[in-house]
Amino acid sequence: MNIIIKWLLSALAVIITAYIVPGILVASFWSALFVALFLGIINAVIKPILIIFTLPINILTLGLFTFVINALMVLLTSSIVKGFNVDGFLSALFFSIILSLVTYVLNNLKSK
Repeated sequence: MNIIIKWLLSALAVIITAYIVPGILVASFWSALFVALFLGIINAVIKPILIIFTLPINILTLGLFTFVINALMVLLTSSIVKGFNVDGFLSALFFSIILSLVTYVLNNLKSK
């Protein structure tokens, strides 16, 4: 049950973030559910592999290259999930940053 609540909160975070960040379009709540699911899966499977491969660049940039990886994950999600469109790299970058903040706030509200 807890996993479903987290999934719904993630979908809500996607909708809120799409409303805040220009260049992001989420067609429906179902699209947001699929975006939250797919982002969760690729962040658990693909992102750690990319972090390891880009470790030298990540060390040189003091971890800031992780933002680029997050933006690439958002662009990958937009190319796969129908009803989720991202205009470009900068929109994906801002989306990933704001999504992290919104998810953090929603999870803190849930725990209170």
